[in-house]
Amino acid sequence: MLESFFTLIGYGLCHQLPERSFFAGGYQLPVCARDTGIYLGFVAGLVVLRLLHRQERPSQPPRWPILILLGAFIASMAIDGLTSYSGLRETTNTIRLVTGLLTGWSLAAITVPMLNAQLWVHPGAGRVLDNWKRAIAWLVALVGAYLLTAYVLPYLGLLYPLLVAIAIIVTFVSVNLVLVCLVDRFEGRASRLVDAWPQILIALALTMGELAASAWLRLATERLLA
Repeated sequence: MLESFFTLIGYGLCHQLPERSFFAGGYQLPVCARDTGIYLGFVAGLVVLRLLHRQERPSQPPRWPILILLGAFIASMAIDGLTSYSGLRETTNTIRLVTGLLTGWSLAAITVPMLNAQLWVHPGAGRVLDNWKRAIAWLVALVGAYLLTAYVLPYLGLLYPLLVAIAIIVTFVSVNLVLVCLVDRFEGRASRLVDAWPQILIALALTMGELAASAWLRLATERLLA
């Protein structure tokens, strides 16, 4: 049952090729090494930014030096994927994991200010990673996130694929929550996270629908091409 769950949750999101995926506890992770990095990096990035900013809820994006760095992180994954798929060079699961982690980490820093601006009654006026101390701590945490993902999680057995499955759901819910809060009725309504339960439930329902729709689309495409 668990194997079916892991396969299903990532079926519409990833090719799930065994040679490009990690295994733990006798199970293949729901998505490939690159996607594993993206989803774990996104959720870890959310947690780290929450710890760095505590109750400030910054609603402005980082300043341009950080934005350039975020762009470089995301570009590293694009370059790795394009050059390997085109046959210009070989890549490895470690490289896929690293570049995916960099991308997820960057996307979290872009999503957090949008989520703060749309969700809270009183969002903060500041910027994400607004000083060099926070930026350095953020980069150090990124190294820690890689070490945790590469050298600790693989030894947690079944917990590793479960964490990846949860990370997929959290990532989709976070992005969907931004979209839900674009609706006037839900925008800027929460003072605490518990106040946002209607928005979160809607975002969760959208996530389940998107995962199901993507799985159906892949299945339909595979049958069409068979």
